[in-house]
Amino acid sequence: MGNPSTSILRHRDFRFFIAARFFMVLAFTIQATVVGLQIYDLTGSMLDLGLVGLVEAIPSIIVSFYAGHLADLKDRKSIILICLGFLFLCSASLLAFAGPLFFLLEKFGVYPILFVIFISGIARGFISPSIFSFVIQIVPREHYPHSAAWMGTVFQAGAVLGPGLAGILYGWAGIQAAYILDCVCIGLPFLLFLLIKRRPLPERNEKEPLFKSLAAGIKFVWNNEIMLGAMALDMFAVLFGGAVALIPVFAKDILHVGPEGVGLLRASQSIGALLMAFYLTRKPPLQKSGKLLLGSVIGFGLCMICFGISTLFWVSVAAIFLSGVFDSVSVVIRSTIMQTMTPEDMRGRVSAINKIFIGSSNEIGSFESGVTAEAFGPIVSVVLGGAITLLVVAIAAKKAPKLGSLELKEWL
Repeated sequence: MGNPSTSILRHRDFRFFIAARFFMVLAFTIQATVVGLQIYDLTGSMLDLGLVGLVEAIPSIIVSFYAGHLADLKDRKSIILICLGFLFLCSASLLAFAGPLFFLLEKFGVYPILFVIFISGIARGFISPSIFSFVIQIVPREHYPHSAAWMGTVFQAGAVLGPGLAGILYGWAGIQAAYILDCVCIGLPFLLFLLIKRRPLPERNEKEPLFKSLAAGIKFVWNNEIMLGAMALDMFAVLFGGAVALIPVFAKDILHVGPEGVGLLRASQSIGALLMAFYLTRKPPLQKSGKLLLGSVIGFGLCMICFGISTLFWVSVAAIFLSGVFDSVSVVIRSTIMQTMTPEDMRGRVSAINKIFIGSSNEIGSFESGVTAEAFGPIVSVVLGGAITLLVVAIAAKKAPKLGSLELKEWL
């Protein structure tokens, strides 16, 4: 027998899948970085930076439940390919706004950009449940912890390179070069998914009506203390503890660095997460998993407080780096919980609920950070968010004792 952490890579379709995932994340982080820089350059408004997250989160939340229902009924590969097609069109539109259609920004301000982000939010809301459900069909159950760690590794690898490439291209070659790279990176996953074999849908006892199907998914999560606790913990931690949306503000107004500094700050969190995720491919957190989850969120909150009060660039980079280390532990544990505890015929719906809890909290958290920063300043916004994160951990530990005593090895 080979090393379990690398033997999973012998699965051809899993290799294609994680490669596609890498380029998707690369595209998403490039786009997020460039749009943030572009909007702050155009308006100078911290609130507008937060609006970017909000207009992506709203449609994503609205469609997520139906997307999860659809992922349990329809061919998941087809859903993924259709969504990737729409995401490519969105990236191409942003490129056009930076070139021949720039006059639309002169006439309507940032609203054309926000409209495209809104459409991409719909596509990302539909693709997420199918992505989660499809990867579990590709790998055997005994490899779930390793697949979660590898998914985290390629996710963070893309997130490391994306902001750095975006910042460098934006600063040296211009905004159009950055958006061209975004288009290329979102086009490659489409080609890679074409190479992955289709998987039959799991059997369901009956084709439930939409609302009955959604209610079954909600009831399952609500009655699972460990799963609900993990989702709620991460949702509130990300909602209040994230400072990524305000990095352009801290870089320009507090740390006094340019686009390259923005790229490094955004990448540093992912570098920390990448290193930890790679370590977890070899040493998955199967023992004392619940305590590690709670401890990692505490560490994340403390890092946010440190970042908020720092006026030194390299101290800020270190704080963001360590926040990525702690966040990676949390992500791998939560992902393994989702994979091991979810019934096969309910993966799409549970993934949709997880998307609403976790994925959308990133975007809503960006809006919350923007609003709080506009009202009280960026430093208060980030420090207060970190303090609330610590409070959330204390509440989760008390309200969900089974989460704190979780041992993932018992579920494999």
